[in-house]
Amino acid sequence: MKKLLLTAGLALLTPLAIAKGAADFPSKPIRIVVPFTAGSGSDTGARVYGEILSRFLGQPVVVENKPGGSGLIAIQTVKAAEPDGHTIMLASNSPMTVNTVVFKKLAYDPVKEFRPVSGLGRGPLAFVVNADSPYKTIHDLAEAARTGKRSLTVGNYSAGYHLVAAWFGTVTGAEVTHVPYKGGAQMMNDLIGGQLDTGAIDFGGALPLIKEGRLRALAITSGERHPDFPDVPTMKESGFPEFETYVWTSLFVRAETPDDITEKLADAMQKVLETDEAKAYQATIPSTVMRFGPDQMRKFQLAEIERFRSVAKAAGIDPQ
Repeated sequence: MKKLLLTAGLALLTPLAIAKGAADFPSKPIRIVVPFTAGSGSDTGARVYGEILSRFLGQPVVVENKPGGSGLIAIQTVKAAEPDGHTIMLASNSPMTVNTVVFKKLAYDPVKEFRPVSGLGRGPLAFVVNADSPYKTIHDLAEAARTGKRSLTVGNYSAGYHLVAAWFGTVTGAEVTHVPYKGGAQMMNDLIGGQLDTGAIDFGGALPLIKEGRLRALAITSGERHPDFPDVPTMKESGFPEFETYVWTSLFVRAETPDDITEKLADAMQKVLETDEAKAYQATIPSTVMRFGPDQMRKFQLAEIERFRSVAKAAGIDPQ
């Protein structure tokens, strides 16, 4: 009888404890886990938004960089954390859409094991070269490979960039040797040092070095030229009409995170994105803000999975 009463008491206590936890959230510092190295575009965004978010929630927000494994290291970090909203993952299109297309077996399910909190931004990729590179256009680059009967070394730092680099080889007819990195910063250093022919990179992440004249963008993957860089053509303008793709970022939590905690985070992030400070940061990057709440972000994520399946098919890439 005592055992039955104890069990019943615990059953009653559990919902109360959950409710109390939701009401008190956040009760400790929040961490945003970023699957890229410090200094990347995603890392910078996490730090800017995280600082503003901390003021809305009344707790410090700490950014942790967990690069490598096409986002798997960051994902494992979040999966190992309590589903209480205090650990958030800043995820990009690679771990949340591309990986499920290019890998036969994943150690996680990006849809079933994670739930969106808020979209952040969407922007083009760029193919960049050393500022002293003899290649002025995408066609120069591809022709050098063909006439020299050699493979182009193309840097990338996630499955998404690898996929786009493979697509580049398919449409240009150039043989491509993929050179993987853990993050964009190391790849850009090797580009500057002349150790790569080109790199597929988030345009926003490469901007500081492009402005400094250390890197040059040959083309971007958006549908239109960027207004701040009118001399940089799109891949579509370069003769590849189907070559349009973007990188995007969003915040996710574990799927088991209570609804009210997720909603509290989502509401706070919508306020963050509307602050003057956030808008000032957004004005410095070549991306479009995605003010998507949890439901809209989920619909977008599912549509992106189908889109990247089409990209993989065009690139002749089968799941490995």
